[in-house]
Amino acid sequence: MDTIQNTDNQLNDCLFFSSCKLSRIIGKMAEDEFKITGLSPSHAFLLHIVNKNDGIHQKKIGELLHMTPSTITRFIEKLENKGFIRRKSEGKNVYIFTTEKGLLLQPDIAKAWRNVYGLYADILTSEESEQFVAIVNKLISKLEEKNRVNIKIQI
Repeated sequence: MDTIQNTDNQLNDCLFFSSCKLSRIIGKMAEDEFKITGLSPSHAFLLHIVNKNDGIHQKKIGELLHMTPSTITRFIEKLENKGFIRRKSEGKNVYIFTTEKGLLLQPDIAKAWRNVYGLYADILTSEESEQFVAIVNKLISKLEEKNRVNIKIQI
């Protein structure tokens, strides 16, 4: 029994394990809330970005969502097939525009997003939530910076 407790403590003391565990829990909650949109949370966030930034460059969407170009292309194709967005190519540049159908879904996206926030809003104070997000974003920024340096060194 002591071994199980030690293992549990080791896992819970690990930033990687704890962040993955949190991601799975919040991810499941978000999937449930975003069902009202008929989209996954990631697809809904992409549509939200396009709804708020009509004519946005496809590459910028990938940067904002921290997703690979191939994943963004797949997501855009799905949203385009559903009639929520349209693409316009100008040479090698691809711009993404919303449609009336995409804009009509925005209130449901906003509601789902608020609902997800509401699921943890009574657990963390507003200040704690802001601090947590700031710490996570700092860690992301520093790790991305470190990763870019490592990639340049390998080349």
